[in-house]
Amino acid sequence: MKILAISDQVVDSLYIVRAKDRFGDVDLIVGCGDLPYYYLEFLVTVLNQPLYFVYGNHDKSFEYTASGTRRITPAGCVPLGGRAIVFNGLILAGLDGSIRYNNEGQYQFTPAEMDRKALRLTLRLLSNRLRYGRWLDILVTHSPPFGVGDGPDTAHIGFRALNTLIHRFKPHYLLHGHQHVYHGLKPGTQVGSTRVLNVFPYRVIDWERGDGE
Repeated sequence: MKILAISDQVVDSLYIVRAKDRFGDVDLIVGCGDLPYYYLEFLVTVLNQPLYFVYGNHDKSFEYTASGTRRITPAGCVPLGGRAIVFNGLILAGLDGSIRYNNEGQYQFTPAEMDRKALRLTLRLLSNRLRYGRWLDILVTHSPPFGVGDGPDTAHIGFRALNTLIHRFKPHYLLHGHQHVYHGLKPGTQVGSTRVLNVFPYRVIDWERGDGE
């Protein structure tokens, strides 16, 4: 299974019809936040594959289309925040947002608020061990965990609740965005059995191989 993970920036090479030529073998699209609805909808249409996403700190709970219609989710895309789903045998779960650094974003949270969200997600994951033999394969977030790929500034500090989740449930991947990385760098950090990957602005992950490019 090939997964296209995206975050934070519209990529010209993806936002063209010819993207099908390069990414047509993708089986699943995962959005890690701060992406406009039109971009997510375009990828779903062109690649014709499911897209699950979380909201980032710059996202709003709705957008207006060119015709003036108010839309609360991008068409054809499924919000993953606070949920756990199974797609073709792959267990995914997600958490929206970043650390609260001002009062302007709906998807900004204090550490205590994220602790509560993580606890609710924990309750949804506990039965997976009995049903599937494992709790979680991929945790999708906007923010990185605390001290793992996060930044030193107030707006980019990670959440300790995510560290707790990866130690408890041991997903193969935690995919996140939020922390912009340029100059072609694609950082990843191994935390126990979990590979924490910043997917900004996109990354293709080959699930069978268990790595990313």
